[in-house]
Amino acid sequence: MLRLIISFLTLITVLSCNKFDKVMIIGHRGAMGHIAENTIPSINKAMELGVDGIEIDVFKCKSGELVVFHDERLERLTNSSGFIESLELDSIKNIIVLDKYRIPTLEEVLQLIDGQVKLNIELKGYGTASPTNYLINQYNNKGGWTEDKFIISSFKWDELEKIRELNMTIPIAVLVNSNINPIDALPFAKKIKAIAINPYFKDLNQKNIEKIQSTGLKVFPYTINELDDIERMIKLGVDAIITDYPERINK
Repeated sequence: MLRLIISFLTLITVLSCNKFDKVMIIGHRGAMGHIAENTIPSINKAMELGVDGIEIDVFKCKSGELVVFHDERLERLTNSSGFIESLELDSIKNIIVLDKYRIPTLEEVLQLIDGQVKLNIELKGYGTASPTNYLINQYNNKGGWTEDKFIISSFKWDELEKIRELNMTIPIAVLVNSNINPIDALPFAKKIKAIAINPYFKDLNQKNIEKIQSTGLKVFPYTINELDDIERMIKLGVDAIITDYPERINK
């Protein structure tokens, strides 16, 4: 009987380790639990913590460049005010984030990461699909970048449709708002040939995870920070964890 119990516990441990080993760790806006979100130091911190991928947000500013920032407005994080899309890059470069950081461009982030980890680019603003695709084409097969290192996601599904029209092979993940069953996103995800659905983690359960995965799509839930929630998601079999604290996922 003792031998049987030991064997069972060993099996459970192995299965648990395998689940941890296969889950992809994605740093949310870099490592925003440690350093100001969507900044170069935050992205560096995420890589230091051993992430498999980094998620960032992009808007197109008035002068046409893509800048890495989460909010439509500047007030929450900066010494400035107004809509980020209404400013030209020269002005954005003078804005201070949380008293000490700068707002980077997408190109600066591409140069920094250089394909060392995957980059999940969330299209926050309208009109971001085309310039994002242009930059990806410029960097694809340059340095450490290959197309499979990119993931494009958005809550703005029309932007995802646009980028699929422009690029038939770039990996796309469909973001789903909270309190919506992620199963509802399946028809759209299939239509644009997405690789994953990114739901709010509290909307997931064993049934809808298995349903999504049975279609060949992966499940990349956001934003999971508490240890109990991380463990529960991994036990349910999600394919990635998007988190502010990458070090909490102990592989």
